[in-house]
Amino acid sequence: MNDDAIATATECLNAAESGSMTFPQIVGRLIKAGFESYEINFRRATATYFVPDGDCVELPIPPIEQPVSAQFDSASVQAAIKEAQQLVPGYTYRGFCEKVTKAGCAGYLVSFLGRRVLYVGRTGETHTEYFPN
Repeated sequence: MNDDAIATATECLNAAESGSMTFPQIVGRLIKAGFESYEINFRRATATYFVPDGDCVELPIPPIEQPVSAQFDSASVQAAIKEAQQLVPGYTYRGFCEKVTKAGCAGYLVSFLGRRVLYVGRTGETHTEYFPN
């Protein structure tokens, strides 16, 4: 993977953490740089960004202090997503991550091609959130 793509992935990850870019802005920037998807793994504290030829870059993310809950609570994951979409006052990406891990989300996959995010629990339970039109 070229240095520009790695720099873009790093910039987008940092922008999520700092709140300087919204999810739609991050998606647009990653697509423009040639990425087709990325995944966040809360248990490994990693973000992995993929390009179409199968190459990827894995970056560390700040670990979540609490372990991922054993039970997947889809309603709580959906509530956290709604807060993020509406950018409710006080919203932070870090707070979002803490809420979804407490709700049993072990990680999520963002597919630009599929225009969706797949949230996955420890037991393989899932919630799919489609990109708005």
